[in-house]
Amino acid sequence: MRNVRILDFDGNRLGRPGVDCYCQHESGAAVLQLQFLINEGALVSACADDALHLWNLRQKRPAILHSLKFNRERITYCHLPFQSKWLYVGTERGNTHIVNIESFILSGYVIMWNKAIELSTKTHPGPVVHLSDSPRDEGKLLIGYENGTIVFWDLRSKRADLRAYYDEAIHSVAWHHEGKQFMCSHSDGSLTLWNLKSPNRPFQTTIPHGKVQRDGKKPESCKPILKVEYKTCKNSEPFVIFSGGLSYDKPCRRPSLTIMHGKAITVLEMDHPIVDFLTLCETPYPNEFQEPYAVVVLLEKDLIVVDLTQSNFPIFENPYPIDIHESPVTCTEYFADCPPDLIPVLYSVGAKHKKQGYSNKEWPISGGAWNLGAQTYPEIIITGHADGSVKFWDASAITLQMLYKLKTSKVFEKQKVGEGKATAEIVEEDPFAVQMMYWCPESRIFCVAGVSAYVIVYRFSKHEVNTEIASLEVRLQCEVEDIITPEPETNPPFPDASSQLPSLKSLSGSTNTVACEGTMKDSIPCLSVKARPVRMPPGYQADLVIQLVWVDGEPPQQITSLAVNSAYGLVAFGNCNGLAVVDFMQKTVLLSMGTLDLYGSSDPYQRQPRSPRKSRQFAAGLTELSDSPVSLELERCKSPTSVKGSRKLSLPTDLKTDLGTVLIGSE
Repeated sequence: MRNVRILDFDGNRLGRPGVDCYCQHESGAAVLQLQFLINEGALVSACADDALHLWNLRQKRPAILHSLKFNRERITYCHLPFQSKWLYVGTERGNTHIVNIESFILSGYVIMWNKAIELSTKTHPGPVVHLSDSPRDEGKLLIGYENGTIVFWDLRSKRADLRAYYDEAIHSVAWHHEGKQFMCSHSDGSLTLWNLKSPNRPFQTTIPHGKVQRDGKKPESCKPILKVEYKTCKNSEPFVIFSGGLSYDKPCRRPSLTIMHGKAITVLEMDHPIVDFLTLCETPYPNEFQEPYAVVVLLEKDLIVVDLTQSNFPIFENPYPIDIHESPVTCTEYFADCPPDLIPVLYSVGAKHKKQGYSNKEWPISGGAWNLGAQTYPEIIITGHADGSVKFWDASAITLQMLYKLKTSKVFEKQKVGEGKATAEIVEEDPFAVQMMYWCPESRIFCVAGVSAYVIVYRFSKHEVNTEIASLEVRLQCEVEDIITPEPETNPPFPDASSQLPSLKSLSGSTNTVACEGTMKDSIPCLSVKARPVRMPPGYQADLVIQLVWVDGEPPQQITSLAVNSAYGLVAFGNCNGLAVVDFMQKTVLLSMGTLDLYGSSDPYQRQPRSPRKSRQFAAGLTELSDSPVSLELERCKSPTSVKGSRKLSLPTDLKTDLGTVLIGSE
């Protein structure tokens, strides 16, 4: 049965990559259980408000066809046999009702708890926790009660064929495909195996994670096994898969799924609590060898699928955005009417980014068909995250489909313990958090600005490369000048470029560190770009890293604005201290301008001679300031962190005009 759809806890119907349909109950009640009408395009949902709903999944927008409300009893468990028209509903009172799935009304057949158990037994068995039909005879129903009572009920003769009792509460039951044996999971972490011919006691009892006692006594009790599945294979030992059951002496251990195959026991630890799991098998018929090939595990904040066909049980890479806030979203961008080939290209590249440890097989949930939805144009959303990752999403359909994931942190060296102090001056945590993004769908140029005062320019390529990452360092600090000058000041029209350009970092990626005496930091960035050749897979590859550096012991301020003109190959960015313009094609800094020059009334490229004026001398050795309008303007524009900064770059008139035009008309 390869054409499979799975539902998560929000009512999402998931199929092949890109198939994701959302269903919402108007009552807002929690979903307790879901049962597919296999190959019929319908679904039954049981909710916490004791209502049953029959959904039609054949239409584009699923809708409820019928609903049935239980007023006097609370629903605890439901079972719908394959190709059956009868839905079995267990309740908290211990009764079992039967619903006609076609008319969706109660049949009137009720298995009362006091009829199911021994007549001489006056103790209530508790709620119904399990219902299943026999693989050999659909007219026989296995009923499990919470207190450990098991009843094998004959639906035709309306009596119990056998009863079994165990002194530990039951959580779940699973059949062997031959219908002669069944397995129960219990509250003490044990698994019991029962034979229908001798129901007086289980013929096998194990506590998989219990410690064996030296004196030969029963192993120590463990946490409850909440669910167990027992799946047979024709050419190998059966699979026993269960959740829970871990030892009590490891309280900090994460939620786990245990896979027992023959004598081998594998424990898969999860990042979040397990809500439910389902084993995918080759056949839907319960009386055949099941041949399991995958396990779908629904977690509180994720959904994973485990590959059972490989001995190390790797997981499949998940194509669904179960939790878009896997790492907190720090910025977003929306693009409509993108080039039609862009989504397939991003998806094909993203599909190749297989991490080590993932299964090499295709996603096993294959139901449904992927289309662009009602829109006639493709839409893409890009999200930047706190861990430095960037995700491209297809927003053309009803729900988001992740196309491609980029990790911007890979261009930097990993910080060792004690080396994160430089970054801590700017941000206490998440040094790679993405603050701003720019993307040109036509040229596919992509640019990000990070919280640690850096900008990365990416180019898209379908081919893998192994190359060094080019990088530049820019000094950007608000400048304080002496307004009073003894002589007129003039600037030549073409100053020496070597003395005016901001400090550059070698394009080979080597660190160019300049440290002042003592502990003062100067001309060093917050992060270190990798200096060795880096393997870049197909997709977005780092073309240039631009970093702001420390100036006279002051850390660089976070970047607050970003603009890119992909046609001219220019990127402009700024913060409270000033503005920088970089030619990312030539990998050259074109302009580095302080805030004072940006907000000044005069042309920043021309400084006219001016005569000294009377000044006021402030107490406590404060800086001398002129009482001219220029000095007052300087006071308003000064940054709280302003210190001596880099010298400004004077440009030829023709280049100055071109830059002004580009900045005003940038994309």
